[in-house]
Amino acid sequence: QLQLVESGGGLVQPGGSLRLSCAASGFTLENAAIGWFRQAPGKEREGVSCISNRGGATNYADSLKGRFTISRDNGKNTVYLQMNSLKPEDTAVYYCAAASRLFGLCVLSAVPYDYWGEGTQVTVSS
Repeated sequence: QLQLVESGGGLVQPGGSLRLSCAASGFTLENAAIGWFRQAPGKEREGVSCISNRGGATNYADSLKGRFTISRDNGKNTVYLQMNSLKPEDTAVYYCAAASRLFGLCVLSAVPYDYWGEGTQVTVSS
């Protein structure tokens, strides 16, 4: 059974850092592009970052460039999202998703992502 599990969320003060992990089971992550999305209360889901199946291509939301870094360790079947200089507006539930039909590229639209985790809460507050 294909499953994505996010971890690493929590409460952090403004300016702090967190590293989110997305671990896959039931399939090989190398066969899919992986995206991170987030949804804050009362807001629409937005694409945060993504990485192609072998890591050669990445994308970031313009507002997050320079603060967030996505990476993958296919040997561990895990994708990471390093988040630095966190701001209160980064508070949201963060989801990872796999696009099993995207190869060599990734996109921040949710459309091609066919498998989703249940999310991990990130709260940035003093």
